[in-house]
Amino acid sequence: MKRKTRNRIILTTLLVAAAAILIGGTVALILTAGTWKVKMQESREKVCDKGWECSGSKYCCNDTITDFFKVYQFENLFAKRNSPVAHAVGFWDYQAFITAAALFEPLGFCTTGGKQMQMMELCAFLGHVGSKTSCGYGVATGGPTAWGLCYNHEMSPKEDYCDKTNLQYPCVEGAEYYGRGAIPVFWNYNYGAAGDGIHEDLLHHPEYLEQNATMAFMAAMWRWMTPMKKKQPSAHDVFVGNWKPTKNDTLAKRLPGFGATMNVLYGDQICGKGYIDDMNVIISHYQYYLDLMGVGREHSGDNRDCAEQAAFNPSYKKPDDQQQQS
Repeated sequence: MKRKTRNRIILTTLLVAAAAILIGGTVALILTAGTWKVKMQESREKVCDKGWECSGSKYCCNDTITDFFKVYQFENLFAKRNSPVAHAVGFWDYQAFITAAALFEPLGFCTTGGKQMQMMELCAFLGHVGSKTSCGYGVATGGPTAWGLCYNHEMSPKEDYCDKTNLQYPCVEGAEYYGRGAIPVFWNYNYGAAGDGIHEDLLHHPEYLEQNATMAFMAAMWRWMTPMKKKQPSAHDVFVGNWKPTKNDTLAKRLPGFGATMNVLYGDQICGKGYIDDMNVIISHYQYYLDLMGVGREHSGDNRDCAEQAAFNPSYKKPDDQQQQS
């Protein structure tokens, strides 16, 4: 009896253990499936459609640019662009800007974050545009910051900007690669890359950027939204907070903010040289536009300058390794 009883106890114990394992495995499977389902739901981001301006993106769920930037504000920001002494009278207009922006708003251009961040990014981008196309000077009517979009191309090119060593985007006979556009493009390889980015043959037809304002804005927005090298941020990324500096970035004093946008776009042409005029002019345009848009320069953010920042892409590197700064 004792042996039979002992055998029953052992058998019962084994059955209970097996049942526990089976139940436990089933529970684990249910939990795993439930967790996967939750994660799948979380991964399905809400997307919105706002018609022609922004569709099929989570960013379109925010305000679009036309919600907070109107024709009269564009006219206010670039009040002197059609003055008789300007060099691109009748070229730049609001519709060209909005048409170009519609291609990049679904990617987050001025549609990232809340309304204040969106307006700040607009002013930051236009701060670069205004300063790089300005014909204003210290005693100009309305001040130097009122003369953005005065130019659409370099007036007296110092060279042909043809790098014959670049095999990816070789110079085209008869084409000239001097500065053109809203954030001026220089050099054959920069025209080639920008053309690929906006799906236009700018390598063969660099003149498009001084003939078509929408295309000129598109090239500038592409430059703003696009990292120049792998594992590097775009100007958009460093401004809206998408970029987290590495230890090396921190040691190089590269921190998120408007200052880093100058680093991405111009490198050591502007940055790491102290508080030079070329840098201060860009910051002045940014802050001027913040004031005109009602945001206020007090909201221009931290790390506004790049006076002490080491360049992401030092200019001594070969163009084959990187795009040269415009």
